[in-house]
Amino acid sequence: MSSTIIGIDLGTSTTEAAVIRDGKPVMIVNLDQEIITPSAVGIDNGGNWVIGEKARAQYLLSPDNTAIEVKRKIGTNEKIMLGKQSCTPVALSAKLLEYVRTYVSEYLEEEVTRAVISVPAYFDDIQRQATVRAGMEAGFQVERIINEPTAAALSYGLDHMEEESHILVYDLGGGTFDVTLLEMFDGVLEVKASNGDNR
Repeated sequence: MSSTIIGIDLGTSTTEAAVIRDGKPVMIVNLDQEIITPSAVGIDNGGNWVIGEKARAQYLLSPDNTAIEVKRKIGTNEKIMLGKQSCTPVALSAKLLEYVRTYVSEYLEEEVTRAVISVPAYFDDIQRQATVRAGMEAGFQVERIINEPTAAALSYGLDHMEEESHILVYDLGGGTFDVTLLEMFDGVLEVKASNGDNR
């Protein structure tokens, strides 16, 4: 089993992955050599799965066979129809995460099976557990679920560990608007308050 743990931002509109190298986060490019992957999943005319940029392009011409903004439905029992096929939000998120695992493993030249996945601060336990299930279905051992603003603050904090300060993190995502207040003190990052709106 690989010891490398990657970080994944499974976003409403885009998904990204990174790895820590020499103490710094490094963004990983996908199979299209892009850092950003559209969070779109579809089935093409031949019945094959299409993910990312291809799915986003397909959505314009074939919205009935393509799903976008699946993250809004994760943790619900709502079914998403792709043509005649009924899919759960977890299954579609897993397809997207499978693609991430494929390109990350290729980029790092090792089979990557461990991940930390970020979620909005307002996600409840059901939504968090559904995200973990999606990661597991994609072949990941999900080491941790972390709030998106906390992840951003940690990234900032890597270069400012000695500071004593309060940090206000805004997350203006494709489908979320979160704000989190954090306190840094003696190399410890503590979340003081967090709130958000998924619409």
